[in-house]
Amino acid sequence: MQERTNNRYRDYLIKEFDIDPRVLDITDAAENKLKERFAEADDVCSICQMKVLRAFQDNHINATHFDWSTGYGYDDPGRAAVEKVYASVFNTEAALVRPNIVNGTHAIATTLFGILAPGEELLEATGAPYDTLETVIGKHSDGSFKGTILDYGILYNEVPLNDELDIDFDAVRAAITDKTKVVAMQRSTGYDWRPAISVESIRRLTEMIHSIDPSIIVMLDNCYGEFVDINEPTDFGVDVMAGSLIKNPGGGIALSGGYIVGREDLIERISYRLTCPGIGAECGLTYGQNRHVLQGLFMAPKVVNAAVKGAMLAGVIYDELGFEVMPRPMASRSDIIQAIKILDPDKTVAFCQAVQAASPVDSYVTPMPWDMPGYQDQVVMAAGAFVQGSSIELSADAPLREPYIAYFQGGLTYEHSRFGVVSSLDTMLKKGLIRL
Repeated sequence: MQERTNNRYRDYLIKEFDIDPRVLDITDAAENKLKERFAEADDVCSICQMKVLRAFQDNHINATHFDWSTGYGYDDPGRAAVEKVYASVFNTEAALVRPNIVNGTHAIATTLFGILAPGEELLEATGAPYDTLETVIGKHSDGSFKGTILDYGILYNEVPLNDELDIDFDAVRAAITDKTKVVAMQRSTGYDWRPAISVESIRRLTEMIHSIDPSIIVMLDNCYGEFVDINEPTDFGVDVMAGSLIKNPGGGIALSGGYIVGREDLIERISYRLTCPGIGAECGLTYGQNRHVLQGLFMAPKVVNAAVKGAMLAGVIYDELGFEVMPRPMASRSDIIQAIKILDPDKTVAFCQAVQAASPVDSYVTPMPWDMPGYQDQVVMAAGAFVQGSSIELSADAPLREPYIAYFQGGLTYEHSRFGVVSSLDTMLKKGLIRL
């Protein structure tokens, strides 16, 4: 019965989407290789789903939490419930979950500006951060005041990863000074050529920093990492962590927003930066998004599971076609991103365009490289999503710079993520850009 169903599905793709049968042969073979890895991912998904369910139950979520207030948003029970659930899921004392956090970079920047003062040092322990955060720090500033971290007199240093593309613990230890206030990590790949930082490495660094000086704050950019592992970094003592609701934890349902979770005293300080001193977290309209945020969080483990499997599939297939991939095909994963080193600008753009063509929204649109705010290079971005810029939905993007790496991620269902891989192969094959 299963074989007959697969044949029907295969025939449907060939007939209705004009997919080359050789592409489907390669995809089927890759899935067979991944059976055990898929089973492991399913186990993580099941545990994370129950963890989220318990958080909803423990915080007595009910229909009144889906209502919304107006004006200042004083005493909004739905907003309070959302933040209690997030604190429970991430095992922290407090949380900020707000629609007016416009993206992950905003959540991270708000966190850093909230916990750092002039004369204190921010030390990045995972090398150069993501492009947009480099702009926040002021690494590429022309010297004119633009409100960056460096403009405010905050010191900055970063420690490159070691030869194994992991945290260089000895170098981080040596870099700490009496001015170091925050040691920050970026879990996900970003636009770098490395695997995501593992939860185990995050745990080791957190314990090391706290043993050196408990007053140093360990901060983590958790974008793309939520629910990829049964443990979250805050389970191991990370003091404060931030991310985006239109990535993993929003489940493709949250319409906007970001989250910050951590120690209560730090969240209070950060809330004063998000709004203003004296107001903090007490105000802030949620614009009717509580239902979307909560339902998205409930769906998130399954959606992340689909994205992880799609990334695994892309890694195996493109590795077999001779492309260098990161992470390696059967390696453990700590985010949902699959990087593919394409080495050619035209092929890179074609790859992203093929993913766009596989999307449910704007599938007829052809993405081209453009100057995106906060980036130093032009970026081509496939994002045919229900929520604009939602990279937990099927998406792919690439900065147009050597060595021309495409970053594939997302998919609200595994079937759709799988089809994104199939579409990229089929398109590049028909354009003569790859050979099977």
